Amino acid sequence: MTPSPLPAALILAGSRPGAPDPVAAAEGLSHKALVELEGRPMLAHVVQALRDAGIARLAVVANDPAVIALAELLGCETIPAAAGPSASVAAGFARLGAPMLVTTSDHALLRGDWVRDFLLDTPEEADVSVLLARRQAIEAAMPGSRRTYLRFADGHWSGCNLFLLKTARAEAAIETWKLVEADRKRPWRIAARLGLGMLASYVLGRLTLAAALARLGTRIGLKARLVAARDGLAAVDVDKPSDLLDARAILAERREAAAGS
Repeated sequence: MTPSPLPAALILAGSRPGAPDPVAAAEGLSHKALVELEGRPMLAHVVQALRDAGIARLAVVANDPAVIALAELLGCETIPAAAGPSASVAAGFARLGAPMLVTTSDHALLRGDWVRDFLLDTPEEADVSVLLARRQAIEAAMPGSRRTYLRFADGHWSGCNLFLLKTARAEAAIETWKLVEADRKRPWRIAARLGLGMLASYVLGRLTLAAALARLGTRIGLKARLVAARDGLAAVDVDKPSDLLDARAILAERREAAAGS
């Protein structure tokens, strides 16, 4: 079997309108991608992880001048941020094409082996795949972690900010992404979009997230697949100052473990 080509990667680092990002504000910076962990900006950690996975072409979506300058310093292409994540992904897809991996600049713990495993575990027939972590895996990796979970018959899941737009057909998923993003904390609404039968299955506790994702893909003419993260830490990003403390502690532990090995 011929190996699938490595994708290009798009890193979302746009600024949302409204109140300042709490992590950036706590650190006195214009954007959380600039926050330092282990002596390097958060964005640099994400870029390094993607390069460790063997991905050569990287692009950063940003509108903050300091983030744009950092991205260019790190050897990444830059794309102006659009009005929201899905529009920014569309702009990135127009530039990079398929296959394209999507992640975020606050994925401070991202590792190259997580990316490689995600690509390896994505089914060959998939047009789109999404990495999610089971609650048990997250709590085993980070006891006491508080997260928002999607509750389905096949478990409680949390997103990992890793998406693969594998084929040209994946472009059809970008607009739907906006709808799913809006309902990410209300899974019953996701089920309702799939029809009364799916909603009834959800209410009765019979609907799996894998089935919901596959049905959503079918409705827009593509094959969408769920990939379960091997490491629960893949679901940990930096949304608030307490997350930053956790990320710094975990990265320090990694450094100490590497030094002792």
